[in-house]
Amino acid sequence: MPNFQKDQLFLLIKSLNRAEKRNFTLYANRAQSSGEQPDVRKFTQLFDALDKMSEYDEKTLLEKLKSYKIKKQHLPNLKRHLYKQILTSLRLIHIQKNIDIEIREQLDFARILYGKGMYMQALKILERIKKTAREHQQDILHLEILEFEKHIEARHITRSRSVKGKLEGLLDESAKRSRITLAASLLFNLNIEMQGYYIMYGHIRSDKDGVDVEAFYKKHFPPEVRKRSRLTFFEKVNLSQARMWYAYILLKFPDCLESALEWARLFEQHPQMKEKDPDLYMRALYYVMMFLYFLREPERHALYLQELEIFYKNNAEQLNTNSQTIAFVYFYLAKLNQYLMIGDYDAGVAIIEETQAKLNDYRPYSDIHRILLFHYKFAYFYFASAKYDTALEYLNEVVMLKHGYLREDLHHNARLLQIICHYELKNYDLLTYLINNTYRAFAQTKDVSEVQKATLAFLKKLITTPPSDQRMVFVQFQQELTPLTDSRYERKALLYLDIPGWVESHVQNRPLREVRATKESQRRQSRL
Repeated sequence: MPNFQKDQLFLLIKSLNRAEKRNFTLYANRAQSSGEQPDVRKFTQLFDALDKMSEYDEKTLLEKLKSYKIKKQHLPNLKRHLYKQILTSLRLIHIQKNIDIEIREQLDFARILYGKGMYMQALKILERIKKTAREHQQDILHLEILEFEKHIEARHITRSRSVKGKLEGLLDESAKRSRITLAASLLFNLNIEMQGYYIMYGHIRSDKDGVDVEAFYKKHFPPEVRKRSRLTFFEKVNLSQARMWYAYILLKFPDCLESALEWARLFEQHPQMKEKDPDLYMRALYYVMMFLYFLREPERHALYLQELEIFYKNNAEQLNTNSQTIAFVYFYLAKLNQYLMIGDYDAGVAIIEETQAKLNDYRPYSDIHRILLFHYKFAYFYFASAKYDTALEYLNEVVMLKHGYLREDLHHNARLLQIICHYELKNYDLLTYLINNTYRAFAQTKDVSEVQKATLAFLKKLITTPPSDQRMVFVQFQQELTPLTDSRYERKALLYLDIPGWVESHVQNRPLREVRATKESQRRQSRL
């Protein structure tokens, strides 16, 4: 796997699109003509040099800048200056796209006017942007505007005092907005607390764990929310997310889906928020699809996948780099999940090259877990297509990374699938070593499912069994798996590594794809 670029300025320049680069050039030229930036020529040359580089290399960079008398000791300050200038130019071009940036600019103008003694003009600006903040659910900015209004009213005699009820209305609105902002913050805290609980403890393993989670949720649920009959958009979003994580920890996937759907429906009730916060909308659709994948509902999953695709195509030009990255990750993960659900492994393999190319483009803006999650899915498609060598190429990258950087179930599944691929390739000389390594990895964590433990024990037994007797071992393990697959605590462990399907393929002496196709056909028949 290629090294990630570490230089922040280089990454920023590489993230710019054509319009943003053109805007920076115009901005720099204006600064040069006005004489505001004496070293503008140097930082534009630095910009051009970095823009033309495919990989960051300081030695090569200094060689390119030698004719401009830029030495190594000058480079840090020049890079810092260029970084600031690029951000300033980006602010100018994005101010029309981001309502919060626009409101903050107007708030800054009001503060400048107030400093000039023009407090009545400042109040006019505040009154105007207050309405904008309210309409676009910008609760914290709304409160900041109200507080500045109160600051002016407290220190100056304005016409507001002659308007009946105006000051009282301002104070009432400020008190109401303070309560809303507090409740929204507390619900945001609850959302993060529940996510943190999952990261720390994972899913419940017993009824006692369920009691502990319920107590944690009740303890952290803000009492201020219970006192209010109407919640704002973001309050509802955070409440839906907190409920979703709560149900997810409890392994109640239908409840997870209902909460995710509530979250997504909020954007249908407030369609302007799709444009104002596209990341949150796409995230809602992704979680709806994730739980439909858990519940094995490919038909509904396909509908939401189409909805995400249409939204992206209609809004691609307006999305920033972060939103483009999120759209890519969510769409392609969901697309791969769609093929996994219906058992169309050929279709999954067919889009791996395309997905990998896009993944390389978005690599600087993606976290390592997301990248290796893609690699695990690629490996699984190749495994299900009996292309075990290719599957191992991707699995090795997942396994070799220190597992503390990954979600543990992904790391454990990758290790098990690695062993299974080597077994299918008859690399028996490696299996004992890999199995022992996996035992040590399992021993270092509590978050190992019973299915994963049983599978590892089965693999250890399998490699010591003569080939002529191995089918019987598969039959015995198939019987052992039945009570585990029926357990709610083991259900999720089977979602990303279909151990029962692989075992059944050996019992029936049929390819995994055929076994999966039969199951999918039976599922469709049962729903008719």
